[in-house]
Amino acid sequence: MSYQHILYDVDAKIATITLNRPDRMNAWTATMEREVRQAMDAAAADDGVRAIILTGAGRAFCAGADMEDLKTLDPNDIRSDEWMKPFNMNRRPDWQTRYSFYPAIPKPVIGMLNGAAAGIGLVHALYCDVRFAADNTVFTTSFSRRGLIAEHGLSWMLPRIVGHANALDLLMSARRVSSAEALQIGLVNRLYPADQLREKTLEYARDLVDFVSPRALGVIKRQVYEVPFQTLAEATIDANREMALAAQSEDFREGVASFLEKRPPRFSGK
Repeated sequence: MSYQHILYDVDAKIATITLNRPDRMNAWTATMEREVRQAMDAAAADDGVRAIILTGAGRAFCAGADMEDLKTLDPNDIRSDEWMKPFNMNRRPDWQTRYSFYPAIPKPVIGMLNGAAAGIGLVHALYCDVRFAADNTVFTTSFSRRGLIAEHGLSWMLPRIVGHANALDLLMSARRVSSAEALQIGLVNRLYPADQLREKTLEYARDLVDFVSPRALGVIKRQVYEVPFQTLAEATIDANREMALAAQSEDFREGVASFLEKRPPRFSGK
């Protein structure tokens, strides 16, 4: 499939989705939205992909929505059928909204934040499972300074990542946050010099691909994202059920065998 506003590449079981409007600091557009969703769906469905990286081309990750698009935004579009599709009630509705589909992808989604992440760009960064950033990256929620509110579930996700007080600070003030502060408050997992970010992110992704059971990883990801909706008892019962299934899996047998034989595992994901 060809794309206009993103690049999509798969190499060594790692899919890389690159926001590709470097002349506009990868400002978000309707085309980019559609293409990112298509690429994420393709990576999720591809048995040859075990990890996904989301990044930006040039000097920014995503500087927010394209302001030219916002000038002509029709409020009725926000209530359109395209944005408000009915949920599949066989799956958790929380992970079926416009951008909240990331947690439902049964593979790790790694945000490689190579520069500014603002507004909708920050939203997508936060929906990634882990975030690695260049040490010159700057973050801002932006919304309150544009007369907007905490969009796309950000008021739910951000407190769970940085805590209630930090989330309110960032959302109310929309101030610029340095990469050092972002690491301190847990907004990002790791910082690297800009010229090492790609290498270090790929190193992490390759470690997941080569040494982690994709079956186990998918279950663990689901468990962690289910926790806000569960009691401790429910989470424990769920874990016990999944543990029994894991103990019967091919990946469990391979994990034990590779350990005893002192060799790298060859996980099938089954």
